[in-house]
Amino acid sequence: MRKDESSLQVSRDFKTVLKCKDHLVSGEEFEIVDLENGIFKTDPFPENLDQYYESENYISHTDSSHGLKDKIYQIVKSRMLSKKAQWISEFKSSGKVLDYGAGTGDFLKKMESRNFETVGVEPNSTARNLANKKNLNIYSKLEEVPQEKFDVITLWHVLEHIPDFENILSRLSSILKPDGILIIAVPNYRSYDSYYYNNKWAAWDVPRHLWHFSRSGLTEKLRSINFSLVKERPLIFDSFYVSMLSENNKDSKASMIKGIFRGLLSNLSAKSTGEYSSLTYFFKKD
Repeated sequence: MRKDESSLQVSRDFKTVLKCKDHLVSGEEFEIVDLENGIFKTDPFPENLDQYYESENYISHTDSSHGLKDKIYQIVKSRMLSKKAQWISEFKSSGKVLDYGAGTGDFLKKMESRNFETVGVEPNSTARNLANKKNLNIYSKLEEVPQEKFDVITLWHVLEHIPDFENILSRLSSILKPDGILIIAVPNYRSYDSYYYNNKWAAWDVPRHLWHFSRSGLTEKLRSINFSLVKERPLIFDSFYVSMLSENNKDSKASMIKGIFRGLLSNLSAKSTGEYSSLTYFFKKD
């Protein structure tokens, strides 16, 4: 799924927006560069990305509920699974769903309960093994997925992790039915919490997040491969969770309280601007 790493390095002509530290695993510093209108890139891409996911604190690859933040995460995740299923029901009442970057498979289990046929792709073996224990069809890469067309394809906070994301989007387009829906959720670097926390903003999450999108940047990129935006939905809980993690990055005392406060301010600000901390985009083929 990866190109030659050397072909992915950024020219020194690109403007450095800021420098960020990997707060989760390595402590290394990376640059965020302005690659094109509305899209930033992490520079450089690490030679071995897998090692940067090797942390018990990378919760999307586990079903952990040990600490208080983990418990909050799991409670919110459960509520959001129902919300995501509800959003999809506005477009499709049944059919086949492919979740690219399926994690531990809980979204697909929710869709199965709504009478959808499900398939997932999850490269991380730890997360994939947890998903397969839930009797799901989870593959390690897209090439392994049986040749069929899907009514819905989802990428929940996944696109920002994919080195050659344009190639993956093209391949996903080829297996999406003409009347199908492509759903992409990503952080929004033009949100209030991003500006407030600057290089401590947890949703930069370098180097796991290789790409960083604004609303216009993502919409224009999808338009260039013949997709039209039909709806946006805010992920309002993300601002609270990201702000709490950002307070941790600042080594703040009372990080949970401060994070909840900043998350609330972010959501209030977004009511007028539309610039929520994270957004879900619903696209249809032109």
